[in-house]
Amino acid sequence: MQTLAAGNNFGRASGFTLLELLIVLALIGITTAGVGWSVRDTADSALDRDAQRLASLLEVARAQARANGSPAVWRSQNQNEVHGFVFEGLPAHRLPRFWLSDSTRTASDSIILLGPEPLIGPQTVALSNTMRPDRQVWVVTDGLSAFRVQHSSQRGRP
Repeated sequence: MQTLAAGNNFGRASGFTLLELLIVLALIGITTAGVGWSVRDTADSALDRDAQRLASLLEVARAQARANGSPAVWRSQNQNEVHGFVFEGLPAHRLPRFWLSDSTRTASDSIILLGPEPLIGPQTVALSNTMRPDRQVWVVTDGLSAFRVQHSSQRGRP
């Protein structure tokens, strides 16, 4: 004999209500959208990442040129479907030669002198992205301080 005592689910179906399911689905959707936006690689972040990497590579090449006592040159390559750069005057195959992003380009065929002297003179290279050609980032040095990334068009100022 069945009774209606407390804790007895007599007459009630077990499971989730439609409202509970809709709330869970909405939370999953919001979480998925948030993760998607945070993981997405934009053209701006790719350009910034390549600029930071180039600044670091230029500092490494500058230190190697000073240590070897020989001049070194960084030269961009923008011809024949090859978009990258080369370090001349340093041991071959020690430093990377290509951008992290296939859409990163230099504004023109740029050349940067890297040493062997501690003072190299002001150097600037402008980077852009084929997906956002209206935005440029500069990798600059005044010749004494380290290379740094600059987002403003006033390339001579820190």
